[in-house]
Amino acid sequence: MSIQVLGYAAHQANDTLKPWSFERRDVGPHDVQIEILYCGVCHSDLAQINNEWFEGIFPMVPGHEIVGRVVDVGQHVKNFKVGDLAGVGTLINSCRHCTNCHKSLEVYCEHGVVATYNNLDKYQDNLPTYGGYSNTIVSNEQFTLHIPQNLNLAATAPLLCAGITTYSPLKHWKVGKGHKLAVLGLGGLGHMAVKFGVALGAEVTVLSTSPSKESDAKKLGAHNFILTTNPEQVEKVKSSFDFILDTVSAKHDFDFYLSLLKLDGIHICVGIPPEGIHIKNVGLSLQLGRRSLVGSAVGGLLETQEMLDFCSEHNITAEIELINIQDIHDAFNRMEKSDVKYRFVIDMQSLKATATA
Repeated sequence: MSIQVLGYAAHQANDTLKPWSFERRDVGPHDVQIEILYCGVCHSDLAQINNEWFEGIFPMVPGHEIVGRVVDVGQHVKNFKVGDLAGVGTLINSCRHCTNCHKSLEVYCEHGVVATYNNLDKYQDNLPTYGGYSNTIVSNEQFTLHIPQNLNLAATAPLLCAGITTYSPLKHWKVGKGHKLAVLGLGGLGHMAVKFGVALGAEVTVLSTSPSKESDAKKLGAHNFILTTNPEQVEKVKSSFDFILDTVSAKHDFDFYLSLLKLDGIHICVGIPPEGIHIKNVGLSLQLGRRSLVGSAVGGLLETQEMLDFCSEHNITAEIELINIQDIHDAFNRMEKSDVKYRFVIDMQSLKATATA
């Protein structure tokens, strides 16, 4: 038995997404089936369609910021029932028995995590995984998240990638009261970092090359804004930050930003610059300030649920623009130009128009 699914897929690299009918596995004893109501649009969706990181598996159905309603559960499922709000983020499976999995750090699985799309599920059936640009998904309950009922559902979808990507390092390095946190870049990731940093009690400064971002930064709750092309403003914050959360996925000068950290300051990379990370002067940038340059991925399932509950308590969601799936390539084009505040989310009800066309 299998479940018939309608989605949008790329059939080869750099392809235009088109309607595609495919099959998912039937609901197993420990599985949850979710009717997908909203799916966030992540820059990594476009990167993987275009084979920017590695050779993709096609046809490819992108999407890993998935929220919806449970429509079926397996006979041994304990934590979900039909009608519950539920979500699926960037991971769909892991080995579940290595040291990191036992610590609820499945994203760092020692044997390799299975991504929600563009992966082979080597722990289930070795078949390709397909993401949330579709009308339904089947997920093991261990990799399914409870979505708080008090949050706007569409605006919650990006929390499952942009949210946890920024929340996880802030919690890991215990950023909070008494800390000066700089957020580098104010996009899909950066705007969530500002909201979380403020909610955790840090003094938050946005670092940007765009003067137009200042008013937005303040509206989001940032305490300060530094235009990094203004030497006078930069001079005031030299050696002053405890942490920089770097959300930029374009080329930038790491030596320059490291110089803004105080002694023992930590520069946390969550963006992925395509040309990698380059430090020209390790001695001056790192050693003489005893500074650290570190990276962080999305959190594990336990931490992602913690993040959702934190958002429920503090009424935090993403700033979004809701689109129909038929407009996905217009959204991709605008996303590449940073013409979105701050995350596109697909209303998956629009998929029904494709089914009846």
